[in-house]
Amino acid sequence: MPVLFLGHGSPMQALEPNRHTAVWQQLGRELPRPRAILCISAHWYTRGIGVTSDARPRTVHDFYGFPPELYRCHYPVAGDPALAARVQALLAPERVQAVAGDWGLDHGCWQVLHYLYPQADVPAVQLSIDGTRPAAGHYALGARLAPLREAGILILGSGNVVHNLRAMDRGPDAQAPAAALEFEGWVRDALRSGDHEALVHFERCGSAATWSVPSPDHFLPLLYVAGAAGRDARASIPTAGIEFGAVSMLSALFSGGSAQEASPPHSTLQKQ
Repeated sequence: MPVLFLGHGSPMQALEPNRHTAVWQQLGRELPRPRAILCISAHWYTRGIGVTSDARPRTVHDFYGFPPELYRCHYPVAGDPALAARVQALLAPERVQAVAGDWGLDHGCWQVLHYLYPQADVPAVQLSIDGTRPAAGHYALGARLAPLREAGILILGSGNVVHNLRAMDRGPDAQAPAAALEFEGWVRDALRSGDHEALVHFERCGSAATWSVPSPDHFLPLLYVAGAAGRDARASIPTAGIEFGAVSMLSALFSGGSAQEASPPHSTLQKQ
């Protein structure tokens, strides 16, 4: 299977399709059909590692201040307890807690899955991001998940490589500052050249990285995807661009490469 990272942006995209969601829909039609999906979203940021083991994961509305109709949206997909157990085995001896009932699929997962697989007919499991680890540690975990590709599992990262909500401008003429454009360009160049070292050590981009990644949660899903792809995979950029002057919608699709464990450098969106 290929490996995919999507810049998920605002949860309102679940109700308001745009040029990025059109690309997600196209990817869902064109990618090989997965047996199941392992999603790593910026919005399940934990101490320690968890993996959802529910047979029917709930739709988590992990946001506030949005229109009521967004909270009535549900993505009724099946879980995959066997996949959760395989993830635990691949990441051993790291302790990975099986989580049932206390989480589900947050909007970083379900809002993109709604466009990729609108019939909600591909089982999905979510892996949390352990916020106590350094960037290289997340890349290494992604590399250990690589064998899932041979089993027909789509490894899907969901975040935003530029994510500075304090600087957001919702005006119609919002312009991306130089720092956002520089950092998105840095990531794009690293992906296209296969420079995973630059991705892991994104802080080397200097002040543009500091502005674009004020906290690492939305950047780290990309490292899991890159690690699972391996450094010899080919990366393409299906869509990109800065929204609201501060949120990058850059997506990355990795194909080819080895599906063996790598050495790290490291719609049915239903309404109730």
